[in-house]
Amino acid sequence: MARMTSREFNQDTGRAKKAAERGPVFITDRGRAAHVLLSIEDYNRLARRSGTIADLLAMPGGEDIDFDAPKLGDAALRPADFD
Repeated sequence: MARMTSREFNQDTGRAKKAAERGPVFITDRGRAAHVLLSIEDYNRLARRSGTIADLLAMPGGEDIDFDAPKLGDAALRPADFD
């Protein structure tokens, strides 16, 4: 999985596009991943894919994805209001 800073991306988009042919390119902003560059083939494959979040995390490369499930808190325990 390739990583490059926003500055590197701006200075050498050709390198970023070549890297995206091999897999996703994570573009960082101040050290944090901010964007992902994909080849059109990878994008189309992901756009057609349906499934659960578990299916998506199980795909190749999914082990590198940081995922923190949101906490529902008490909202999930309240009865539905139909009024």
